[in-house]
Amino acid sequence: MSKLLSVVEPGPQRGASTAKFALWALGFRPFYLLASIFAALSIPLWVAQYTGYLPVSLLHGSTWHGHEMLFGYTLAVVAGFLFTAGRNWTGQPTPTGGVLFAFALLWIAGRVLLLTPYAVAAALVNAAFPVAVGIGLVIPLVKSRNRRNYFFVALLMLLGAAILAMHLSWLGMLAWPERASLQLGLDVILFIIAVMGGRVIPMFTNNGIPGTQAIRHPLVEKIALGSVLILLGADILSAPATVIATIALAAAVVHAIRLYLWRPWRTFATPLVWVLHVAYGWIVIYLVLRALAVLSLVAEPLAMHALTIGAIGGMTIGMMTRTARGHTGRPLLADGFDLACFVLVQSAAVIRVFGGMIVPDAYLTTVIGSGICWSLAFALYAIRYWPVLSRERIDGKPG
Repeated sequence: MSKLLSVVEPGPQRGASTAKFALWALGFRPFYLLASIFAALSIPLWVAQYTGYLPVSLLHGSTWHGHEMLFGYTLAVVAGFLFTAGRNWTGQPTPTGGVLFAFALLWIAGRVLLLTPYAVAAALVNAAFPVAVGIGLVIPLVKSRNRRNYFFVALLMLLGAAILAMHLSWLGMLAWPERASLQLGLDVILFIIAVMGGRVIPMFTNNGIPGTQAIRHPLVEKIALGSVLILLGADILSAPATVIATIALAAAVVHAIRLYLWRPWRTFATPLVWVLHVAYGWIVIYLVLRALAVLSLVAEPLAMHALTIGAIGGMTIGMMTRTARGHTGRPLLADGFDLACFVLVQSAAVIRVFGGMIVPDAYLTTVIGSGICWSLAFALYAIRYWPVLSRERIDGKPG
């Protein structure tokens, strides 16, 4: 596979001391750690508000929760991944040291400012983060003439615009629905997952399980990615519900075919692989539920959480684990902590989506139960990988 289309997967190494502090050595380190801590702490805060223990005014209601999970947690993981993968794609340095520290401070400032009365500052800082990440990524891309990945920069700029539009809606300065900004952000993140899933899941499957023969069919790949872009365009244009439902159902079919070609049933004995397949399966579920939701056949939050918890949560915990292991020279084998994290995130998705669907009278209980599983998963990750992410590679190599 072309270097431009892959993420280098380091093998296990042994040797050097892990005593030196290395949190700012490469993008995945601070952002995966920050994202996991934030994911573990913010959901209990949201559940406390949802159940009435915190005033709605403190967190802007459900829009704060959506904003922070998408533009806070998810963007942090995306930033860490792109800064790490970007170095592999280009052979050029990506932000490290003091510059990477400044990126982390910008992200932290965005989280803090949302809890203060300084709404304009919160808008500017939060919108600036994906733009800054785009600039940090485009420099090595341009230096290496890696045009095939320029679209990531465009997507980051689009996320910055969605964030700014959402904040301006909060401020009453823009007649734009807050939910529209969240949907736009979800569509962009879905496209990023679809692109990166297509690049890494078949490769990791074939590398980790010899003889699996996961296939990337060129036509299926193009249609799968194109369907997400068409859905994104339909959402931007506020297309009629029947049009969005038709696009979503067609997209669900082609993504199901794509996943089938990757042979997910052969991965169950390898947690670092099956976690990515299961997460991708949630994309198919989301697209079906999205179609049903726009036709008012199921509740919209159920569809949204199939994407946010099942697909985004599952894919990010899987990639965060794999990257933390591979890029610190450790064996690509999941331990008990890792497996617990994977199962807890999937449990959170099942409880939130299907629990709320099957037992609507226990909806509040499903929200609380899902939140507990999610928070435990990321608390375990933060505890397990704090020393891994903050210390140098065990082989003494840079990164």
